[in-house]
Amino acid sequence: MAKTIPIGVRGEAEETVEFEHTLTAHHPTLPSVYSTPDMIRLMETAAFQALQPYCEGDEITVGTAINVEHRSASGIGARVKAEAVLEAFDGKFYTVRVTARDDLQEIGRGTVGRAVVSVGKFLERMNKRVRV
Repeated sequence: MAKTIPIGVRGEAEETVEFEHTLTAHHPTLPSVYSTPDMIRLMETAAFQALQPYCEGDEITVGTAINVEHRSASGIGARVKAEAVLEAFDGKFYTVRVTARDDLQEIGRGTVGRAVVSVGKFLERMNKRVRV
């Protein structure tokens, strides 16, 4: 990686909560509220958006850790925005502070870890571990 990723770099991602993003879509007996896995996916997307412009060649960032609280429910039709801010790095490992807000309030917060990898090398290592 040739480019240094500056502390404080930001990314964001937004979506409108639809049925497919709800607990009910995953478990029919649960309420139709925004699911924690979907909130985390949106947070990860925001973190990816923050770091990806600094990757070169076949580099990408991949998730390595998640420490997130889902603090409030959002219903179908709510607009959710995730924001990510690079907080720290150690070698190729990055800690990104993430928050998610709906139309009314913060609904989640925490950190996600990401690492810069070469897609080619990553797939090569993975394919060596895959048993056919």
